[in-house]
Amino acid sequence: MLQYTAKRLLYSLFIIFGVLVITFVLFRVAAGDPASTVLGKNPSAEELENMRELLGSHKPLFWGSRQHTEIYAQADFSSFRHLTSLSVICKKDAYRDGGLYLADGERCIFERLFEQKKEQGKFVPVYVTIYGKGVFTVDGKEVFTDGKKEIELSIAPENLVIAVPEGKRSRLQKVVFTRKARVFLDSQFAASITELISFSSRFPFVSFFNFGKTLHTREEIRTKLWKGIFPSLSLMIPVFLGELLFGIVFAMISCIYRGGLPDRILMILSVAGMSISYLVLIIAGQWFFAYTLNLFPVWGWGRMEYIFLPVLLGIINGTGGGVRFYRTVFLNEIHKEYLRTAAAKGVAPFFIYFKHLLKNALIPIITRCSTLLPFLFTGSLLLETFFGIPGLGYEGVNALNDGDLQMLKGLVILSAFLFVFINLLTDLLYAWADPRIRLEKKS
Repeated sequence: MLQYTAKRLLYSLFIIFGVLVITFVLFRVAAGDPASTVLGKNPSAEELENMRELLGSHKPLFWGSRQHTEIYAQADFSSFRHLTSLSVICKKDAYRDGGLYLADGERCIFERLFEQKKEQGKFVPVYVTIYGKGVFTVDGKEVFTDGKKEIELSIAPENLVIAVPEGKRSRLQKVVFTRKARVFLDSQFAASITELISFSSRFPFVSFFNFGKTLHTREEIRTKLWKGIFPSLSLMIPVFLGELLFGIVFAMISCIYRGGLPDRILMILSVAGMSISYLVLIIAGQWFFAYTLNLFPVWGWGRMEYIFLPVLLGIINGTGGGVRFYRTVFLNEIHKEYLRTAAAKGVAPFFIYFKHLLKNALIPIITRCSTLLPFLFTGSLLLETFFGIPGLGYEGVNALNDGDLQMLKGLVILSAFLFVFINLLTDLLYAWADPRIRLEKKS
């Protein structure tokens, strides 16, 4: 058992690492620059630069010796519209074939957008990377490139001029401005790893889930996650236990009276419960129980009465599917020899069904529960949103509406940890429920 558990924990580390990589690619590469999301429309270049430094998005993605800077406007001549973003002195037909053709003193002028920064009293160098082919003069210095050339500017001029000497003709594709990174591996991906686990010289020496601050309110994400766990648990644990209890009891009754009137009624109600949209059920429940009968409050959190209605609706929504699933499982077991033997020995029907039958049907029941348990923590998005319960699901909806990628990333990583842990717990419960299962390493 210990050997198997250690092996599964080792596998889990690789799974978590894979989730981290996929999440990083989705939230950093596909979702775009988080600094632009925070600042909104038309931020200044200096504001964008400062926000990127605050969020760490100016660093290279995985590794590198250069980091992004906005001190000059980046120029990509892959389309004609980029020519209007900076001062270009050249012939009108200079742009063609995805590049800018310059000749005989024609030049591009890049205006410095903010003051060059200093560290320890010295200017931080700016690096100009030219993609193209030919001879150029950069800030008065002549350079040749056949693809890519990097030039260091110790002092960034107010107007940076990239020109072509007289009698020469060159093709300019792209101009990129960067600064030197402090450490080669100090990247956005490395920062994502330290968000999961980080070490310090002070007790307790290790810290987990340091996802930083939210993009808009600048609150600690770890604090918000801890605050949201209790409301989600208060809502979803009763829902989960209610679904499990009523699902098993009603499924057992349906199985005992299979083909009879109780079985048909329960199946009709189960199919009806599965067919009704969760959203329709919530709205109808709020209108009937809260608005019409005035039995429960519609919105809020803090007292027990705020939990009763969402728990009731959650149980109603999940019980239908549970009854049908558990009924199928019980019917697969009901004709087995051990049940007939128990009946022949005079065992009471209650113990035949709720002891022998239920025990031997635990494997599929545990499997279904393992798919429901993660939602104890992440909560129900619809229930928490419509009833104003400040759980993890409610926080996730708010983060999605606000475009808060940092908060969403924290929720995704937390959910991945929960799924991995619950899958491991499920395998261990299999061995407890069925002694025939051995958690042993194959030779």
